[in-house]
Amino acid sequence: MLKYFISLLLIVGAFNITFSQKTDVGNWFMYFGNQKINDKWSFWNEVQYRNYNFAGDLEQLLLRTAIGYNLTENNNTIYLGYGFIRSEPYIAGTNNKRVVNEHRIYQQFMTKQSIGRISLTHRYRFEQRFIGEIFKLRLRYFLSAQIPLNNASLIPKTFYLSAYNELFAQVKSPIFDRDRFYGGVGYVINPSLRLEIGFLQQYYESSNRPQFQFLFFNNYPFPNKNK
Repeated sequence: MLKYFISLLLIVGAFNITFSQKTDVGNWFMYFGNQKINDKWSFWNEVQYRNYNFAGDLEQLLLRTAIGYNLTENNNTIYLGYGFIRSEPYIAGTNNKRVVNEHRIYQQFMTKQSIGRISLTHRYRFEQRFIGEIFKLRLRYFLSAQIPLNNASLIPKTFYLSAYNELFAQVKSPIFDRDRFYGGVGYVINPSLRLEIGFLQQYYESSNRPQFQFLFFNNYPFPNKNK
């Protein structure tokens, strides 16, 4: 089954290259890792390489890490983390870019639940953002769902549907920052590894922007592990 999923990745990638050359559709390559230290502690690591097109026109590089503490067995976890974000926005009316570096500290609570075959994740995040000499505070709420297709649960060799919504709110006006809607399909390789591809629509106050996403998860223990 994995070979069929890889073929799907290649087809979507080829389509993405063609599509992105003709539109402003961006592309995000994303890695998420969650390594277990012991029964209570875990280490989160994340890399996101975001482009204005398929690849090579950098929009943003995001590096994020955190230490997590499990309040209960893999269902309720708190995190303290740090992120470095390098953005390269275009200067309005030109083909030139400027570089913006951001340092970010964040606190996070994540909880998981199951409703029948559906696995849900709720994530609440509070960010302190240092953008040059500017300091900002932001709140984020993330809700995701995974639905297995060819098995009753997310065990190895399972295809699944994935969707999420994430709402961003600033502490100061304007309160609304952005909202993200995502849908995709994934494949569980083994209890620790899975691949996923999907499409994201990101809404701002006066505009929106679509992105393809290619995601790789390296998690232990696997967040939707079923015994």
